[in-house]
Amino acid sequence: MSTSGNTRVAVVTGSNKGIGYAIVRGLCKQFQGDVFLTARNKDLGLKAVEDLKKEGCNAKFHQLDITKTDTINKLKSFLQETYGGLDVLVNNAGIAYKQASTAPFSEQAEVTVQTNFNGTLAVCEALFPLLRPNARVVNVSSMASQYALKKCKLDLQKRLVDIPRLSMEDLKTLMKDFVDAAKKGKHGDLGWPDSAYGASKIGVTVMTLIQQRDLLKDTRKDIVVNACCPGYVDTDMTSHKGHKTIDQGADTPLYLALLPPNTTSPKGNYVSDRKIGPWEAAKS
Repeated sequence: MSTSGNTRVAVVTGSNKGIGYAIVRGLCKQFQGDVFLTARNKDLGLKAVEDLKKEGCNAKFHQLDITKTDTINKLKSFLQETYGGLDVLVNNAGIAYKQASTAPFSEQAEVTVQTNFNGTLAVCEALFPLLRPNARVVNVSSMASQYALKKCKLDLQKRLVDIPRLSMEDLKTLMKDFVDAAKKGKHGDLGWPDSAYGASKIGVTVMTLIQQRDLLKDTRKDIVVNACCPGYVDTDMTSHKGHKTIDQGADTPLYLALLPPNTTSPKGNYVSDRKIGPWEAAKS
């Protein structure tokens, strides 16, 4: 089936529950086009679509596991063949180990970076060629990225905020070095803090800033990429300790996903509560 490329389309990763689910719900109400809820588990994804339908929200479903290349490629082919492009991408999928987890730090570092950083980047690398002019991309990061940045050694902080000179390959290397060092219990020697989640979300925030910088050279007009913190939300990921509802958590991602044409700010920023937050090294 083809929609001849006239229908606009939005995709939200990891959206069968929590903040992702609320983002899909908001897009169904506000976005003029088709909205895709994605999940690793097909049954859970289809159930979420049915639940939304009861509220009058007509989302569509596509299976996606951001750590599995074949599922990313299937989604890319589907979007290309059905819509001829992509208008909104919200990279929400992510994981966090519980504070009580007994998994060794080496495992937490590897699995968390593999999902939150490598998985998100893999989705972007596959789907960015499909972005149409005026497309909006939202990478869901976390205030943990700011906290973790402050805990990095100063020379590493300076590298991580030097967006004009840091390439995506440099960032991939830094994240790989963190994981390799964590496996040996030596990540502190490289200047990284003891937070696998925080380190992974540093990767997501810095990835975003690099992506926007590189897209400024793109011939497609007005593609805007931002990272955001949804806040401390009552979800499975926070063991339901967060004080925000999922709809409150979805507010900033939705705001960024629906930025009007020719937006100049926020653009290539880290955003929290609809405000641009700092991304800078501590003063030496």
